[in-house]
Amino acid sequence: MSDRSGESYWATRALGIELRHREAFRHGDTPDTLAAEPEIADLVQPGLRKNPRRAHLLVSTVLGKHLPTDPVQVRDAGDRLGDLVRAVLGEQDAVVLGFAETATGLGHCVAMRIDAACYLHSTRRVVPGAVTLTGFEEGHSHATSHLLQPMPGDVFTAGLPLVLVDDEISTGATALDAIEALHEFAPRTHYVLATLVDMRTDADRDRFAAAAAALGARIDTLCLASGATVLPAGLAAAVSELPAAELNPVAERRGVPARLELPWPRDVPEGGRHGFLRADRAGFEQATAVAGKMLRDQLVTEYPGRPVIVLAHEELMYLPLCLAVGIAESGVPVRYQTTTRSPAYVLDEPGYPLRRGFRFPAPEAGEDTPRYLYNAGWPDEPDADPVLVFVADSPADGERLYAPGGLVDVLTAAGSDVVVAIIREADPRTLAAARSEGFTGPAPLFGPEFGSYDRADVAWLLKDLSGADLEADTASRERRIQSGIAHYAESLPIEYQPDAAYRELFDRVLADSAERLALAVGTVAELVAAERGTDIVLASLARAGTPVGVLIRRWLATGHGQRPALDIPHYAVSIVRDRGIDTVALDYLAHHHDPASVVFVDGWTGKGAITRELTAALDEYHAAGGARFDDDLAVLADPGHCVRTYGTRDDFLIASACLNSTVSGLVSRTVLNRDLIGPQDFHGAKFYADLAAEDVSARLIDTITGAFEKVRPRVSAQVAAVRSGDRAPTWAGWASVERVRAEYGIDSVNFVKPGVGETTRVLLRRVPWRVLVREPDAPEHAHIRLLAQARAVPVEVVPDLAYSCMGLIKDVQR
Repeated sequence: MSDRSGESYWATRALGIELRHREAFRHGDTPDTLAAEPEIADLVQPGLRKNPRRAHLLVSTVLGKHLPTDPVQVRDAGDRLGDLVRAVLGEQDAVVLGFAETATGLGHCVAMRIDAACYLHSTRRVVPGAVTLTGFEEGHSHATSHLLQPMPGDVFTAGLPLVLVDDEISTGATALDAIEALHEFAPRTHYVLATLVDMRTDADRDRFAAAAAALGARIDTLCLASGATVLPAGLAAAVSELPAAELNPVAERRGVPARLELPWPRDVPEGGRHGFLRADRAGFEQATAVAGKMLRDQLVTEYPGRPVIVLAHEELMYLPLCLAVGIAESGVPVRYQTTTRSPAYVLDEPGYPLRRGFRFPAPEAGEDTPRYLYNAGWPDEPDADPVLVFVADSPADGERLYAPGGLVDVLTAAGSDVVVAIIREADPRTLAAARSEGFTGPAPLFGPEFGSYDRADVAWLLKDLSGADLEADTASRERRIQSGIAHYAESLPIEYQPDAAYRELFDRVLADSAERLALAVGTVAELVAAERGTDIVLASLARAGTPVGVLIRRWLATGHGQRPALDIPHYAVSIVRDRGIDTVALDYLAHHHDPASVVFVDGWTGKGAITRELTAALDEYHAAGGARFDDDLAVLADPGHCVRTYGTRDDFLIASACLNSTVSGLVSRTVLNRDLIGPQDFHGAKFYADLAAEDVSARLIDTITGAFEKVRPRVSAQVAAVRSGDRAPTWAGWASVERVRAEYGIDSVNFVKPGVGETTRVLLRRVPWRVLVREPDAPEHAHIRLLAQARAVPVEVVPDLAYSCMGLIKDVQR
């Protein structure tokens, strides 16, 4: 054993703590390769904490915990440890467990390096909806309970070798506790304990050998360096007598805070808390690239020329590390470190690693233990002015993060400019649903993280494209669509926001039509229940069908007549004219529900193009080996006489047609763009969270549901009337459209949009040519007249029009 404790360390000079290096062969090593390995003094420095159970602290120089560290160096340490693990495993697959909080990022690095089947880290966070598989204790720690919450549990219980990763092994007690707890739950024959530094005594090593024999399992231990910590007698008492640490320094200049919400899809785990599967890797890397670009653009634009320190939040270490590496690769000087639960002793003395410290309340609600951050300055350059980028998940984005004494407050008080970058936390139930029953595709999105509807109202089978630049000028977009250069579903129109007069009109229309809409909702809902049974699943065609799906679900949630109250699942799926329905969404529905129970829902019919598209797409899906779905489309209004399941065939104003995303849960029209949507992705959409102040989605739903009880006595008679009449589709609407197309010399029926809803859409997001109305002053056309006037579109009265109105799209190629 060699001694490189170094008199440069303050803890060595003042208290006598020594770190000694131990030569130790690892699997596949030779004396030549050992010489190239780091020594203990290269990897850790002695620090202190006022803890009677353990007064010393090993401060890693490569982990990026207490010391701002080059992120490439942090990743390299994990890769080198992963290479040692692969050498022991050979070609055998494995699962990897990282210890919270310190090794969650290191463990993820190892798992990615060996391409593990699953990575999981223990957690101390209580997550709603998560199920704890098992747990273990950490005797010497300030926060003892480690919970394991893979979702579902079987992603981590396969009988593969288990690799446990920690930043250091002091006695090995925590690792043995974990192995014994996991072995009792799901026995294995091979465990590998991988760590940066191994400081066990010979007695500790003997305990490992005895534990392996008792379990009947093989336990290998691997490390980058091995050594021993020599502690003087009475160290805890000596540390307790040191002056109180000075935390939360204050500078003359207060820094400026900023906040940035980074895009992150709900079907991709942001870390390993609930398991990170090999199948998650591609989605994670793609999502990290999108989020990283947004962050880098913000830093270059707002803080040009300044270095950056990326601060990871507690257990969320790996994703911030990847973002930091991306910043480094772009040429910006960057360091990486993390916050911690661990209280350490701060002392501004040369040779002591913890020169500055911050204490603050945990940002998450319900957490009472304080949190800490150390140094948070540019190494060896006291005059440098780095931007601090605090990367955290959504549960940390609460009032306490920004309140007086919170992390943002104490860092800005110390003179630092702080950017808070928030990533959405993965929902464990969403991950479990996507991973169960053999389905390996993406998971649904839910509000309020995606869309403004309540979580129970709808699950969006969509890919979150909120960070993508998809909007185009309406005129240029129309030219590209009509010329055949682009399909309408490849981009989005700019979200048109009407003026105050139009929004006031919407409020009036909604109030005046609420009972009529509620009656139509109740009628179609009871018609579906009567003819399809009570074991049904709603699949609304996003986005026009989604408000209707929400309303039908809410109607069925209360009993009616002899029908009991029903808790009906509701999904939103994408269908695109000329491109078909989202087959990945159909795969999801077929894996999680009986396909025969799925009822497709839309808002209204125009000429019937989507109705025909649905039938053709479902037939094609079945012919290709997929499940058989029923193509009977249920709609609120069927003025085109295209379906047999409807609430009414009147062509009247459905309030949800009056606006765009602000009446549809703040979700865009769906997108099918091959540059963004892969073969295993759902179709995409954007969540316009920035339009929350204009959102009337909840008002629409609440107003119509508020009229349910008033119309309920009339619903049964209305259902009976529909069922007794001739419901066979006649496609009269399509014939009417053909007549108008011929009369006005229009090349394609796709340029003719019949009915109030479709006419409104033309005025909101296409290039309109003219509007045809059957009556000049019909109250249900008031909003159309306002929109037409605002866009200088002529309104022509056609008394014998089959619909109450039609919108004609301008042929911009002429």
